[in-house]
Amino acid sequence: FARSRLIMLRELNKVIIGQREVLDQIFAAIISRGHCLLVGVPGLAKTMMVSSLARIMDLSFKRIQFTPDLMPTDITGTNVIDDNEGKREFRFVRGPLFAHIILADEINRTPPKTQAAMLQAMQEREVTVGQETYNLPDPFFVIATQNPIEQEGTYPLPEAQLDRFMFNVIVDYPSLAEEEKILAETTTGKSTSLDVVFNARQILNMQRLV
Repeated sequence: FARSRLIMLRELNKVIIGQREVLDQIFAAIISRGHCLLVGVPGLAKTMMVSSLARIMDLSFKRIQFTPDLMPTDITGTNVIDDNEGKREFRFVRGPLFAHIILADEINRTPPKTQAAMLQAMQEREVTVGQETYNLPDPFFVIATQNPIEQEGTYPLPEAQLDRFMFNVIVDYPSLAEEEKILAETTTGKSTSLDVVFNARQILNMQRLV
């Protein structure tokens, strides 16, 4: 595990400066098959952190931007009617929830009704639409970002929703030296490519060992 952690940190440090403790906690959540809630003000690279993690793990990744008008079916998917040779039948169209890593961006900007669409997925790792239940990919993680509750346009997360997260990770401002490094790195105009260092099978093996 120590070697795997160092490999992950070395690769992520190409695009993420600082935030070592946050990355350690995310890694701990992944190998213990848990979900993460990242709490911090906008602009601290929370979204980049999660998308970069998906890239180095060669896992499918979907980002769901939670907004006040988001509906539960926008997350889980919905049944649509297909006209097949004159015969009408329902066909399930999968929502963005069907991926290995889900970034629930600003999860507390949507009302509790829509937040509740995540409960079954996070607990049982399956989704029920109508009378059918569909399994989600394995491994499956939800890493949600949350803005501080005192910010305008946010809703408190229900107790049942909070209970699904193993870690509540506080993402704080970088140090002055790290901010200077961020400024230097982001103004060069160079793009950084990340290498794949894990795959789904390796992640599942680590989870089984834990």
